[in-house]
Amino acid sequence: MIELRTPTQIEQMRPAGRFVASVIKALSEKAAVGVNLLELDELAHRMIKDAGATSCYIDYHPSFGAMPFGKVLCTSVNDAVLHGLPFDYVLQDGDLLSVDFAASVDGWVSDSALSVVVGTPRDEDLRLIGVAQKALDAGIAAARSGNRLGDISFAIGSVAHEAGLKVNLQFGGHGVGRTMHGDPHVPNDGQAGRGLKLRPGLVIAIEPWFLHTTDEIRFDPDGWTIRSADGSRGAHVEHTVAITDGDPIVLTARD
Repeated sequence: MIELRTPTQIEQMRPAGRFVASVIKALSEKAAVGVNLLELDELAHRMIKDAGATSCYIDYHPSFGAMPFGKVLCTSVNDAVLHGLPFDYVLQDGDLLSVDFAASVDGWVSDSALSVVVGTPRDEDLRLIGVAQKALDAGIAAARSGNRLGDISFAIGSVAHEAGLKVNLQFGGHGVGRTMHGDPHVPNDGQAGRGLKLRPGLVIAIEPWFLHTTDEIRFDPDGWTIRSADGSRGAHVEHTVAITDGDPIVLTARD
């Protein structure tokens, strides 16, 4: 069911957005050569506790998950791009790391993701991250009252196709509110002018993710971590966005 939030409720969602943004920023600054993925999870865990927030991940167990997630953030490295389950891995020079984090503050959820290169970057990784960010910006710009859901999807997909990338439609953006995942599903490609009409009060996570040379994916034995089918690297970015009578509000803005 799609729920619309009142202006008052959107204001009540701002603290969750600011908190999630602060955690994503802290994680990106902490990520460095020699840092263990479990240290990043521990940092997020401490920040959740200090803020009196609630993790959206630790007990999360959707139908596709082999078990409850058990950690408080997703860390996807190199050819992993989504739902990376943190494990005992020390970041290496040149690793492409995506962090995805969602939490609830006072009963309201926000969700955000960011990709960074650890140490010495590869040009193709920086380009991929740049394309993902450009697609996110385009999707947010299309998230205006009176537009259609397909306008957001089309804006994201157009950036990807212009860059010569393929787009996987199995996972994408989603509604956000009292829970992390809700309606509507927001694909990362689609047709302009089609789908749900966007109205003030709709709050969605917009999250482009792309792989260098494929749109095919596979799951790790942990049942969570999603990797490219051909071993190529991936980038993932995401913001929680509220649609209003005017400009969209990026609740998880990190500036």
